[in-house]
Amino acid sequence: MAKLLPLVLILLCISYSASADFYRDAEITWGDGRAKILEGGRALSLSLDNYSGSGFQSKNEYLFGRFDIQLKLVPGNSAGTVTTFFLSSQGAGHDEIDFEFLGNATGEPYTVHTNVYAKGKGDKEQQFRLWFDPSSAYHTYSILWNPQRIIFLVDNIPIRVFNNEEAITGTPFPTSQPMRVYCSLWNADDWATQGGRVKTDWTKAPFVATYRNFNINGCVAGSQCGSGSDSKLKTEGANNNNWRTQGLDANGRNRLRWVQQKYIIYNYCSDSKRFPKGIPAECKRSRF
Repeated sequence: MAKLLPLVLILLCISYSASADFYRDAEITWGDGRAKILEGGRALSLSLDNYSGSGFQSKNEYLFGRFDIQLKLVPGNSAGTVTTFFLSSQGAGHDEIDFEFLGNATGEPYTVHTNVYAKGKGDKEQQFRLWFDPSSAYHTYSILWNPQRIIFLVDNIPIRVFNNEEAITGTPFPTSQPMRVYCSLWNADDWATQGGRVKTDWTKAPFVATYRNFNINGCVAGSQCGSGSDSKLKTEGANNNNWRTQGLDANGRNRLRWVQQKYIIYNYCSDSKRFPKGIPAECKRSRF
């Protein structure tokens, strides 16, 4: 019987990871009824009107992991709106890993904005267009965060890698502050669409974005996962722990190169006007 116990625990972890449930894993934090859990916990919608947006967060904090969510963005005229999926710690000197989706006028593409903050310092923006309409169907957006690197993925295609080179370049990397997952839909028409030139058309409200399949394979803050066999007890999604050391293989590097060559529209590492004294140290070592 004792020999069967570890297998039972592993199976329980597999079940936990495989069956996403917003009732269990998330809590609505703001919006006064504008956020709604749907389909028995499998989906969650956020809405925005001219009074308020809405948002939710994960119930747990995590120190490293892989975080996946499917998202269908606001359709039609989404100008002025921002839909988010990000990780963040709290307090001064916070860490943060951002996916932000900046809406646009009908027929114009969304801008996918990414950034990394460590010890309160960000300014590491890369922006992309997508090779599909993100408002017509669900697509999977993922953040993989381990001590070596951060990988941003869209439908499992890497679009950006931020490596931990703190020991080499002195560029801070988030390694010690637990973070929650946050998602929100809000109005930012002072800057979001074409630098704020295109405003939100409130006659189109409410604006609605829908999330589903919220899956986390990560180390819950405060546990000792990662050391010893009992880590299976303390790690969500213990059946899929390759996030701990995952990087890119040759196929992943080719896909990343394809995205960076065809779909990137802004890279802070190439902004010589912003950095007249020279690009940041981490950019000099990055191939992408």
